[in-house]
Amino acid sequence: MLLNTKLKRLRRAKSTRIKIENSGKFRLVVYKSNNHIYAQIVDPSSSNIVVSSSTTEEKVRKQHPRGGTIEAAKFIGQLIAEKSINAQITEVAFDRSGFKYHGRIKALADAARSSGIMF
Repeated sequence: MLLNTKLKRLRRAKSTRIKIENSGKFRLVVYKSNNHIYAQIVDPSSSNIVVSSSTTEEKVRKQHPRGGTIEAAKFIGQLIAEKSINAQITEVAFDRSGFKYHGRIKALADAARSSGIMF
């Protein structure tokens, strides 16, 4: 069952990434595990990570010791938005890595949008 679930997620991620690559925008990549959530902004031309943030960082762990919550995802969304605006990136394409758009993924996206990133 787990293998089928992971394969389904990767199939969804593949089709989404093809569409994002054709757009040529920076990618806001999100990955979630049971205990943490990770967000990165990737340069479309060189595939280098420009900005990253996760619940494993020292600063975030002090405020949110349990990284697998919706509140932690909202905080990561705000943090990645602040870092990207400082790096002069205001428009990105949202790559949810095949995860369904609800719960922590939606909370992160909404927080990033409200903090100034457009996608």
